[in-house]
Amino acid sequence: MSVSPAHPRRRAFLLVTAAAAAGALTLTSCSSGGTSGGSGDTKFVTGTGGIATVAKGDRHNAPDLSGETVDGKKIDVADLKGKVVVLNVWGSWCAPCRAEAPYLAKVAKDTRAKGVEFVGINTRDTDKGPAVAFEQQFGVDYPSLYDPIGKLILRFPKGSLNPQAIPSTIVLDRDGKIAARALLALDDTKLHQMIDPLIAEK
Repeated sequence: MSVSPAHPRRRAFLLVTAAAAAGALTLTSCSSGGTSGGSGDTKFVTGTGGIATVAKGDRHNAPDLSGETVDGKKIDVADLKGKVVVLNVWGSWCAPCRAEAPYLAKVAKDTRAKGVEFVGINTRDTDKGPAVAFEQQFGVDYPSLYDPIGKLILRFPKGSLNPQAIPSTIVLDRDGKIAARALLALDDTKLHQMIDPLIAEK
């Protein structure tokens, strides 16, 4: 008995589904570590402590990051151009995210007067309830885009400092370009290590 080959459309669908699943698997690897070093034409360098940075002239524009927040409001990160923007990818189910949340909340308050804005990207929470509870528990008073299936995360261009784990923290310079990234839970010292050089940029 012979088996007919898969229909071309079905084969394409299966390939796309497999690729999406692989991407989702990478992004759901909730871990407290992980680095991605720059090589070839990536033009970014990962220093000690897992923080990667890009020289000012080699930075990529951030993708469109707009939509509804966890608390039902609207936000567009592009409207924050002119400020240093800290993007934190998190999930309420992620233990390292819970560990770093108090530091993020504190540094967000401490740096607001210096022209720094924090925006979360909540992902893999299929319901907003746990995400809202997370923000209340840890005193997170900055907005978080609600991205349950990771659509916003996948908009980051390849070869840039794109998020590759949960948690990930990405910092945009005042021109809205991707300047630094960490693929691990951060404390206040590491956050300042990422933010302070961009506050000082002219």
